Amino acid sequence: MSATSLVLSPVLMFSLLAAPPAPNASAASRPPPQAAKVAAPTAAQLQMAERLVGPALTEGHAWARLVELTDGIGPRLSGSVGAEAAVQWALRSFKADGVKAWTEPVKVPHWVRGEERAELLSSERYFGRPLHIMALGDSAPTPPGGITAEVIEVSSLEELAALGDRVKGRIVLFNHDMRLNEDYGRFAGLRGRGPSAAAKAGAVGALVRSLATASLSTPHTGATRFEEGVTPIPAASVTVEDAEQLHRLLAGGGPVRVRLVLGCKTLPDANSFNVVAEVKGREKPEEIVLIGAHLDSWDVGTGAQDDGAGVVMVMEAARLIARQKPAPRRTVRVVLFMNEENGLRGARAYAEAHAAELPRHVAALEMDAGGGRPLGLMFRSGEGAAELVKPWLSPMVALGAGTILQGDAGGADLLPLIPAQVPFVSVKLDSSRYFDVHHSHADTLDKMDPEALAKSTAATAWTAYLLAEMPGVLARPAAPPAAPAPVAPPALSKPAARGAP
Repeated sequence: MSATSLVLSPVLMFSLLAAPPAPNASAASRPPPQAAKVAAPTAAQLQMAERLVGPALTEGHAWARLVELTDGIGPRLSGSVGAEAAVQWALRSFKADGVKAWTEPVKVPHWVRGEERAELLSSERYFGRPLHIMALGDSAPTPPGGITAEVIEVSSLEELAALGDRVKGRIVLFNHDMRLNEDYGRFAGLRGRGPSAAAKAGAVGALVRSLATASLSTPHTGATRFEEGVTPIPAASVTVEDAEQLHRLLAGGGPVRVRLVLGCKTLPDANSFNVVAEVKGREKPEEIVLIGAHLDSWDVGTGAQDDGAGVVMVMEAARLIARQKPAPRRTVRVVLFMNEENGLRGARAYAEAHAAELPRHVAALEMDAGGGRPLGLMFRSGEGAAELVKPWLSPMVALGAGTILQGDAGGADLLPLIPAQVPFVSVKLDSSRYFDVHHSHADTLDKMDPEALAKSTAATAWTAYLLAEMPGVLARPAAPPAAPAPVAPPALSKPAARGAP
């Protein structure tokens, strides 16, 4: 996982993104909407806020949906039974809300976890004991009896490269000192690229210290990616506590040996779907405001923060906007992306299927930053965004989010829209406790605050409405010099206040 309240950072992820196909000639001949002069909302438009924000705060609909998704369905890794159940649940829910919805096909990876265990083997200096681990997504399995090897420790990919032949036949421990949310962007490459680099250097396995801001012997999983031509090796996350002990033992001198057993496997790609829903605009239905979240989750925990919260926020925004008459000026489209966590296949599939429409996407917003309270808005667009939106922010003040914040908007599932110069907007959330449970068994409903979820749902609904209703649209950002480099998704590089995964 899986934008948002994060500042995007240039972290190489497990999956390189291809730019979407160029729009066809007829679509390209229609220029994208141009930004207009600042216009304050009318009294009638501001009254709409009462009909959006009020119910979001009082009806409890988003919370009820989150209970259904997390307690009722649970984990939703791509290719799993849970992922398919979530697709059908979303369709039923949109239908019950009176929101038009449909599915769009996506071919997704199907990786299965299986057995996982490890142990520190006894030596003359210390007794052995079990280690707490979880296989990383796309890891290779070990042989049935596991692998046993000496551990060698590194804290960067550069340090690994400098070791040369010393890596051969070893298990590489990628250690780091993540303590704050913004550290995620500094160290995510150790998980995403480290095992592949270790395999190229001749390692037989890899252990990556969990990317976490808190740990009670809880491992945090996530995806890794092996380069083309590199034979995958067994790779697992290890808890903060166990990584620290391995570090101390290695510093004490003498060999440290570990036995690792992983039963994971990669099955053939599976058929799955993005779920798309929309509320048609009354005047300019061809202009689209996209609000998205990712429907998949990891296969541990129940994906409450990552990204169940985002899913119910955007679904509730659509439900509330669909109830209003008149409809907003432009179309509001919800996209529940599949496979954000270990492939971004849904993001690419959407960009490819809607390439001709992308010049008419006037804004895109991804909610993938947990369920904390809203703090304000951020933009990735041309000049003038703050001035254009600021007159419409008064309904956000009572939510604690009536502020334009510094930072770059975006999200992992929005990356394929960058070549089309789609403006991005993020509702930044308080994500201060997000990485305590990110990608772990502890990402469950009890970590969520119903009041904070309601406020962020209200902020999402009003932001979607104002983007669809304002007379003008955000100026489009400058064209990227090349296809965008993979970056951390919203859930990945939070500021101290809190993805791809």
